[in-house]
Amino acid sequence: MDNILIFVVALLAATLRMATPLIFAGIGGVFSERSGVVNIGLEGMMTIGAFFAVWVTFKTGSPWIGLIGAIVAGAVLSLLHAFLSITLKADQVISGTAINLFASALCAFLIQTLFHKGGQTDSVATLPGLPKWLVSGLYKIPGIGKYLGDFVGGLNWFVVFALILVAVSTFIIYKTPLGLRIRSVGEHPKAADTLGINVYSMRYLCVAISGALAGFGGAALSIGIAGIYSNGMVAGKGFIALAAMIFGNWKPKGTMLACLLFGFAEAFQIKAQGFGWNLPTEIYSSLPYVLTMLALSGLVGKTTAPRADGVPYEKGSR
Repeated sequence: MDNILIFVVALLAATLRMATPLIFAGIGGVFSERSGVVNIGLEGMMTIGAFFAVWVTFKTGSPWIGLIGAIVAGAVLSLLHAFLSITLKADQVISGTAINLFASALCAFLIQTLFHKGGQTDSVATLPGLPKWLVSGLYKIPGIGKYLGDFVGGLNWFVVFALILVAVSTFIIYKTPLGLRIRSVGEHPKAADTLGINVYSMRYLCVAISGALAGFGGAALSIGIAGIYSNGMVAGKGFIALAAMIFGNWKPKGTMLACLLFGFAEAFQIKAQGFGWNLPTEIYSSLPYVLTMLALSGLVGKTTAPRADGVPYEKGSR
């Protein structure tokens, strides 16, 4: 019985850790698409964030500064997507796909140029875990203290930031004038323009927010878990985050719950192998992606995207 409880506690902590990068990128997608811009480029923005988190940490010795570097890198790359999609009115799916290809190739080039290695960077410090006094204090609670301590000890600051982000983004989108403007330019941009809201500025802002959050999610992978960046480490998580956003009906809370579901699938395939369940490795590894396809095939028709999502806005058009 004790072994089962330990397994469950470890699985729950791993679920939160695995879901955290998805939550950042998924909510970034919510901001972008709520304003009317499809952001297929979340994968590339996570990739660039993961790399620059490591490189800035390597140069400064501080993972906190590395985190800032990841956020800035993701935001800068997102502005390229915004320029192509909003100003030049390019096809948003093609623009996002180009961003993904560009980011992957750029990071591979920069590894060779800056680290003189092929495939992965040098190891760097990761963001510190939660305070030891908090974890040790939980262990002192009679009965459940051991399990609470193990659970909280298996988390990191990225998990805390992700949960705070869900609450803050929900408040911004649904309870503030800024959120009303974001939703208006994604639903009725012509009406919003008539009321004096600058549609282009709002969309630029939201795409930049989505890039910054995707970069944050990339940092959660590199300096939050691994301490390195390697080619392909994002491994489709940007697309899974996009699926979670759709699964969550373009809402922060729904997106978080979908990310937890996908995070559970990834955590389960890791923990189940360590638990000694003898199934082919390929079955475990495919679980998150199979779950993504099943969720989208069964639910994508039941969700409602913002009306102007993916539609370029032309000021003065009828």
